[in-house]
Amino acid sequence: MAAIDWTNIQKKYKGLWVALADDEQTVLGAGKTLQEALEHAKKKGHKDPIMTRMPETLDTYVGLF
Repeated sequence: MAAIDWTNIQKKYKGLWVALADDEQTVLGAGKTLQEALEHAKKKGHKDPIMTRMPETLDTYVGLF
């Protein structure tokens, strides 16, 4: 399975909660709260979207052990 690039989604919705379709690319709703984003998706007929919060910034992390 290939990694999914959310860079464009993050740029548009940074800091917001986002409801995604099963393809993990289609934004069904967004809002300042999880509930707000979920309500937007439900109004469009999606009962169980994938919910995530987009970070304010995209930071690289390299871990060492």
